[in-house]
Amino acid sequence: MLSTDISLNNINTSSQAINLTKVPTLMGDTVSLNAQGKTTIVYFFAPWCQVCHASIGNLQALFEKNDQLDVIAVAMDYASSDEVMRFTSRHQLTFPIALGNEAIKQTFEISGYPSYYVLNAENIIISKSMGYSSELGLYLRSL
Repeated sequence: MLSTDISLNNINTSSQAINLTKVPTLMGDTVSLNAQGKTTIVYFFAPWCQVCHASIGNLQALFEKNDQLDVIAVAMDYASSDEVMRFTSRHQLTFPIALGNEAIKQTFEISGYPSYYVLNAENIIISKSMGYSSELGLYLRSL
């Protein structure tokens, strides 16, 4: 995973620039993976990941309770958008769901699920983790 205290704007990709500002979403529009003036949690998950199923509710609860926090989930390693839609419907997610790809996976150096990046309002990575996290654990990482 990428180191902390670096700007997401300065991530160097090996072969071509990855557009992190227009990532397609499950609903057919685009979303930016950059912080938009708020602390932002970027949550990478796979719909088949049991730990993701167990922890995504904690992320949803945190999002609902904190207006000063943005959340973007990025689906990875999925077979179809229908698979991602079933996951989001099952957990009644209300934050944007981006459809990730191999280039995004490599850019963020994702090696397991779920993986979290916390960006401050200036788009600097201030925290990162991988695996299950409680609502309190996610909140504390966002401070």
